[in-house]
Amino acid sequence: MLLQSISTSSISPSLRFKPPKPLKITSQLTPKFSISDADLQTRGFNLRRTFTDLNLDHLNTVFVSVGFPKRDPEKIKIALEHTDALLWIEYRKTKKPVAFARATGDGVFNAIIWDVVVDPSFQGIGLGKVLMERLVDELLEKRISNIVLYAEPRVLGFYRPLGFAADPDGIRGMVYSRRHQMRR
Repeated sequence: MLLQSISTSSISPSLRFKPPKPLKITSQLTPKFSISDADLQTRGFNLRRTFTDLNLDHLNTVFVSVGFPKRDPEKIKIALEHTDALLWIEYRKTKKPVAFARATGDGVFNAIIWDVVVDPSFQGIGLGKVLMERLVDELLEKRISNIVLYAEPRVLGFYRPLGFAADPDGIRGMVYSRRHQMRR
């Protein structure tokens, strides 16, 4: 799965989170997430919520492996310091990150999910879903109702079952482009 921020050469469609209709809970044992934290640990993964122990060079390797450009680690650090919520999954055997996602916003009304990545060697086992379920849950617990992400068309099918819809209510996003500004 690959989630990229919008580039000036290719505008990706925006996706907005539409909270699912309330479920009728019939048991206290109904799982909140598709994969529990305990099950993740059994599979050899640690779920992390801060970037304290995150090796930014290793994170950069994951970014590059999914097609993101290599980023300056100092700029990554600044971005993470200004991030409202982040999650990453460490593979215990190597002590390296294999999945990552973060959200920024105003802390009240709006949040944007960025940089959802899963190392290609670990794709297809549910790690992206683990990140997205928990990140959306954390934002909803803060009562943030406008949750947005940008995704390439080839990954839209991943996000739809998680409650995201392309252009609900006919809303269209716009992107500032320096290239278009220079043509004037």
